[in-house]
Amino acid sequence: MIFITAKFRILPEHADRWPQISAEFTEATRAEPGCLWFDWSRSIEDPNEYVLVEAFRDDTAGAAHVRSDHFKQAQRTLPDYLAETPRIVNATVPQDGWSELGELAVPPRG
Repeated sequence: MIFITAKFRILPEHADRWPQISAEFTEATRAEPGCLWFDWSRSIEDPNEYVLVEAFRDDTAGAAHVRSDHFKQAQRTLPDYLAETPRIVNATVPQDGWSELGELAVPPRG
């Protein structure tokens, strides 16, 4: 799986609206057959920063994503709302989904 985490610093005047601004791109990406997840979170330390956690099935799915029409559209439109170029960590991970965090295992309830 291709696992990507990216930090987006949004211009302050657009930060509250970022979920709506990025909604079309988000929805189109989530609909891609090779997309495993594409999830935004807002930083609790910096209200102008959003963190994107995304994963694609494999290199082929990742390549299809960056060649898609909605990705090209995002390249044209989203930078207008950004304070700087997003920062990214991109890795190939030998699994196909989330694993449990054993160090914080929750015992069965009930």
